[in-house]
Amino acid sequence: MVLMKSYISSDDQVYIVSICRDLGIGDGGFYQPGYDGGRKLNLQMMCLGKNWDPDTNMYTDLRRSDNTKPPGIPQEFHDLVNKAIRDANDFIRVTSASSDEGRGLPSMSPDICIVNFYSEIGSLGLHQDKSESEESLRKGVPVVSFSIGDSAEFSYGETRAVGKADKVILESGNVLIFGGESRLVYHAVTGIDPDTALKSLREATGMRPGRLNLTFRKY
Repeated sequence: MVLMKSYISSDDQVYIVSICRDLGIGDGGFYQPGYDGGRKLNLQMMCLGKNWDPDTNMYTDLRRSDNTKPPGIPQEFHDLVNKAIRDANDFIRVTSASSDEGRGLPSMSPDICIVNFYSEIGSLGLHQDKSESEESLRKGVPVVSFSIGDSAEFSYGETRAVGKADKVILESGNVLIFGGESRLVYHAVTGIDPDTALKSLREATGMRPGRLNLTFRKY
């Protein structure tokens, strides 16, 4: 697991917000996902590449609620993900002991991106990202997470025990990557810290209060 702070440039953050806004108002754009029983998740979601269904915990080509096809992943997003993985591996090589020379994150060309927008009262409970293919999970192909907007309290741990989870603050421009042995780490967004986004980002994008989170993965 690697956290790269202030990694996404201000210009790229503005670009990402702009692209997500344009995609989010079209077919397959943002909606509030939920379960057949009626309970809703405390966020807005848009899927790129494939649709993730929270009720079945599976990926599909179409969204069940409205039969729309998810937009594709822009090439610029692919480029940012690939660069982040390369830079994370450079960091791992520099900081690892000589006996760990073979360690590192597998390369990835993402075919799925889940875009979540958390309002100031948004949250997401402890869970594992394990809807991807057995091969992807076995190889430890990483999840690459971009944070933009207000800061979030992020919890993570080896079990679903909330009291045993570690916590870190994810700020705008941070990239968090977890793969390899950490691929199935339990994680959660336990809170949003209001009014912590850069003023320049708000002014350049008109982004409303909250946190935009993009998680890239390989099915």
